[in-house]
Amino acid sequence: MADTSNFRNGLIMKINNQLYSIMEFQHVKPGKGGAFVRTKLKKIPEGSVIDKTFRAGEKVEEVRVERRKYQYLYSADDLYYVMDMESYEQIPIARSLFEDALPYLKESMEISVLMDDTTPIAVELPTFVELAVAKTEPGVRGDTAQGGTKPAQLETGATVMVPLFIEEGEVLKVDTRTGRYIERVK
Repeated sequence: MADTSNFRNGLIMKINNQLYSIMEFQHVKPGKGGAFVRTKLKKIPEGSVIDKTFRAGEKVEEVRVERRKYQYLYSADDLYYVMDMESYEQIPIARSLFEDALPYLKESMEISVLMDDTTPIAVELPTFVELAVAKTEPGVRGDTAQGGTKPAQLETGATVMVPLFIEEGEVLKVDTRTGRYIERVK
């Protein structure tokens, strides 16, 4: 058991026999009344997001999960196949667990799979991924590096806003949490 003082992003808890992961939380101490914690929770594995408020000190059932390293291999139908980096065992995982990862997922990428015993319950990408620019408009001569942006389609199909000097074929570092361009990779 954990209480609201133990909340952190990524904490997995069970509420009404459903698993939820904390996406965001905020401790609130109003002038009148008791303190409370406002949270944004993601339902596992469906991915739907709910807002829930807890009283300060309220107990919740924390779920212990194991984070294992896997390599993404390929997809077929609605299954995504991954390989355990230690045992080389391949397992299929439902597409629904990959929904947030799809824009940045490419073959041979190392990912983390959260397991509840032997059942995959969530998939996490690395915080930053390096992806090539597949398509973007050419920058116009005289454009400056400050301020201007344009859309660029990456090799995975995701679109990110990039500075005007970025060209097709360049490899970019992208933040998978926000979907934002970070820098060019040399």
